Amino acid sequence: MDFLLGADSSAQKLAVMVVAILLFVVVMTALLLVSELPKMPRWLVIIAFLGPTVLLILFGLVYPAISTILGSFKSGNQQEWVGIENYTAVFTNPELRTVLLNTALWVILVPLLSTVFGLIYAVIVDRSPFEKQAKALVFLPMAISMVGAGIIWKFVYDYKPTERPQTGLMNQILVWLGFETQQFLLNWPSNTLFLIAVMVWIQSGFAMTILSAAIKAIPDDIIEAAKLDGASQMRMFASVTVPSIRPALVVVLTTISMTTLKVFDIVYSMTGGNFRTSIVANEFYIQSFRTGQRGIGATLAVLLFVIIVPLVVYNIRQMKLSEEQR
Repeated sequence: MDFLLGADSSAQKLAVMVVAILLFVVVMTALLLVSELPKMPRWLVIIAFLGPTVLLILFGLVYPAISTILGSFKSGNQQEWVGIENYTAVFTNPELRTVLLNTALWVILVPLLSTVFGLIYAVIVDRSPFEKQAKALVFLPMAISMVGAGIIWKFVYDYKPTERPQTGLMNQILVWLGFETQQFLLNWPSNTLFLIAVMVWIQSGFAMTILSAAIKAIPDDIIEAAKLDGASQMRMFASVTVPSIRPALVVVLTTISMTTLKVFDIVYSMTGGNFRTSIVANEFYIQSFRTGQRGIGATLAVLLFVIIVPLVVYNIRQMKLSEEQR
């Protein structure tokens, strides 16, 4: 087990790949035999189809979760039990407190800004002649990987002295306006806000798509009744549109929140977590695989899990309520 999970060398990684392929072949062969053989006992059919799934859940989810929780109470080399020292360090170490503060900024600002921009855009382009083209432009960033988006925006924020030709769009605009160029990704906390802008750029398209569909699902008789009552556009937006799409708003907010909590690619590709820009997911990687502090890394992973689970449960409940109301 340790040989497979701790694969570092090329030979170990090749062994893991071979084992995975063999397991896949065995599972598919067993399923094929069960489906082809007549008069198979019902219990055997159930085991054949559910067994691999249960094993994968146990091996891929349950075992790593338990191992991580136990690891959060061990030292950096995972050899000694240290109790809650890792949790104390996460909340008392100034650098780790900055990580938690950055994560809080991400979780608060990204869902709110993405949802607001997506909602405003969805309302503006709804039923307009160029609706499809306008929505496609905003949704396009969703088709770009987060690493790709990070690299693109790293060029946008690229810094060169004012007297030199600029390659970064932001600094070129500053030069055109007569200002000095800035190192956008160097100073905290503004650098965190500039990283957050990248995530908002990506997620606004997702929010716009979901909310636009919800707006189109509002019954026409409700809209006509509001118009007959003399409601203005702003009044209709506040009293008709927003209450009618509340379930969709909740789903969008919670979904983007969960995505934001797990974000790693943008920070890693743009700053590598330097200049006090690291967040929980990125810091987990740094502590576990760079500095060798696997206990702190496991603690951060547990905290991330504890934060995400309530969001997942709440999201599922809201989706069920939305389905029941239809």
